[in-house]
Amino acid sequence: MKPLIALLIMACLSLPAHAEGFITRLLNKPVPGGVAVVTLPEQDSAPRVRYQDQSVLVIREDGQRWIAIAGIPLTVKPGTEQLELDTGQKLDFQVGSREYPAQRITLKNQQHVTPDPAHLKRIQRELDQQIAAYKTFSPRQPSNLMLDRPVEGRLSSAFGLRRIFNGEERNPHSGLDFAAPSGTPIKSPAEGKVILTGDYFFNGKTVFVDHGQGLVSMFCHLSSIGVEVGDELDRGEVLGKVGATGRATGPHLHWNVSLNNARVDPAIFIGAYMH
Repeated sequence: MKPLIALLIMACLSLPAHAEGFITRLLNKPVPGGVAVVTLPEQDSAPRVRYQDQSVLVIREDGQRWIAIAGIPLTVKPGTEQLELDTGQKLDFQVGSREYPAQRITLKNQQHVTPDPAHLKRIQRELDQQIAAYKTFSPRQPSNLMLDRPVEGRLSSAFGLRRIFNGEERNPHSGLDFAAPSGTPIKSPAEGKVILTGDYFFNGKTVFVDHGQGLVSMFCHLSSIGVEVGDELDRGEVLGKVGATGRATGPHLHWNVSLNNARVDPAIFIGAYMH
């Protein structure tokens, strides 16, 4: 009996100090365009964390430990990255590699490929508004991190695709596309506050929703917008309808998810991530 007890004790000692929680298993995809989940030092209140000079989402996982959930920009190279705590302590995490394929798209409107100077001024003005929205960091805790799909439909265009419009390479695809008929209701994937709406040159009719602590959703190419800036949305509340406004070849929803001002793969948050 004593040898058996000794073996059991040794087995317990060899186990990790804690098992990964559900959120860590769901979200920890540390690649360019992915998410890093990092366990933080234990303390009474939530540690304050920054990554690339942006505040980072921090939650209490399973009531046991503080974790930082950091979005990794597509531009980050594989290797060692660092989070910085307000105490000055730095925590390393590793970023792996991920290859993104190319997508060739033909557009009828050449202005959506090489805009003229007048359109470029409009585009820059609209971009400034949207970047400001992406930088939003409110103290509210996200209601859920396993996000709901905003529409039911086939995933038609993956995140991170290198896009080639009419033979000219442009910015990678920064969101996830759902193929859905025009007029399909779009639902908020979590509770949130509407922080920006507009009808933009590239994005068409667009809604930004702040879910809390730097977690921001953007929905674009809408046929109609059903909310206003300042509206508080419940999880599952309709915010607009699918359309094909802006730079779109047909009706679909383009959904962006941003963490600490980094656009990341929304598939991670709906359990549809594929490396």
